[in-house]
Amino acid sequence: PVMAKVPKVLKPPAGDVYHEIEGAKGILGYYVVSDGSNKPYRIHVRRPSFINLGFLNELCKGWKIADVVAILGSLDIVLGEVDC
Repeated sequence: PVMAKVPKVLKPPAGDVYHEIEGAKGILGYYVVSDGSNKPYRIHVRRPSFINLGFLNELCKGWKIADVVAILGSLDIVLGEVDC
């Protein structure tokens, strides 16, 4: 294993960064803004369930209302992610 001396308090440089990774339910993105202090100025998490739920309107076009339950179930939405 590689060992490195890492400070107990990280102090990122001033600026912003966006990074996304592919999760099990879709793209998970993190946006962090730093003002140069040891605490971030702003953090925003782009959750995949919220984005997938926004696409529900397009998915349901041309289907019956009874089919919406099956379509919503196929998206595998986590409502805790949608609420944030």
